[in-house]
Amino acid sequence: MSSSQTSPQPPAINYVAGFLLVGLAWGLTTPFIRRAAKDHNPPAHPLLARDDVKASWIKSKLFGAFFAVVDLLRNPRYAVPLLINLTGSVWFFLLIGQAG
Repeated sequence: MSSSQTSPQPPAINYVAGFLLVGLAWGLTTPFIRRAAKDHNPPAHPLLARDDVKASWIKSKLFGAFFAVVDLLRNPRYAVPLLINLTGSVWFFLLIGQAG
């Protein structure tokens, strides 16, 4: 069985539509992500007020960054557009993989 069978390629319009959807996912969600991050007021965390955390620059920066990320991801105004944006990135890599 040495017959060389190639799978049929989808029409080019499918790729164009896919890339347009990816562009929409990226372009339409970015302003919402920016606004949610800019307007975000994180609550105070008691762990950041502890003396041992205040005394260590590394601990204060690491815990501060961790709580900032967690607080943003808990905010649906930020998390939902981010999820759509990241889904667009996955679509993009899938499209690139199929096109090659």
